[in-house]
Amino acid sequence: MEKIDEISRKTPTLCKLAPASQYHMEDLDKAGGIYAILKELSKKNLLHLDRPTVLMKTIGEAIKNAEIKDTNVIRPIDNPYSETGGLAVLFGNLAPDGAVVKAAAVDPKILVHRGTAVVFDSEEEAIEGITNGKVKEGNVVVIRYEGPKGGPGMREMLAPTSTIMGMGLGDKVSLITDGRFSGATRGACIGHVSPEAAAGGPIGIVQDGDEILIDIPNRKIELLISEQEFERRMKEFKPKKKEIPSPWLRRYSKFVTSANKGAILSDECS
Repeated sequence: MEKIDEISRKTPTLCKLAPASQYHMEDLDKAGGIYAILKELSKKNLLHLDRPTVLMKTIGEAIKNAEIKDTNVIRPIDNPYSETGGLAVLFGNLAPDGAVVKAAAVDPKILVHRGTAVVFDSEEEAIEGITNGKVKEGNVVVIRYEGPKGGPGMREMLAPTSTIMGMGLGDKVSLITDGRFSGATRGACIGHVSPEAAAGGPIGIVQDGDEILIDIPNRKIELLISEQEFERRMKEFKPKKKEIPSPWLRRYSKFVTSANKGAILSDECS
């Protein structure tokens, strides 16, 4: 997780596609495609140009003749959307093993957000709560028990984020979850919180009304309660057990690791 963040911090954002902009994949293709982006990144010595590819050419040879054909879609290296990459990895007492946010798709006004938690223990609960007005401007929506172990399977939380956008709260609330997101998500949506609630992670001790600080530029995510209260809750915390009808999913849930380790099965299951 630290390595991903390290790379992102030194890699500028040169292209934004929907939903982060009005441009789409076909626009990127017409503007020069991935090769044009790589050619620009190479100007900042960010690529190992001597590495071979499936084209039987090195990366340097493959991008040699690439060029930007539309600087509105692909920005040149000296005029990026931002000097850092699209992803940020946050750490703090709420995510000791890290959490991931697509920083390039977050409205600048909510890159730093301190708000009160509204907690849901499933995606379905969250959608119902958001739709019925339980979530207000300034809140931090917490969706837990949707990680690899808790899901089980780590469902994509696109429906809650879409509902937040539909309610006009996209730049007014943040969302954190031990579930996952895809490229279609935008807004202050922090996913992959590790360890997950079902594995005893601190996201499981958050209560309605707790204050949470999300500071994307400084890579922080903190539950703002006293250290004594934090330790007391963690000591008393017992993760919820979900009814899992499928024996294969029960096996998966038992042996799967948290998102920071790739949600792979542990060696103990072999």
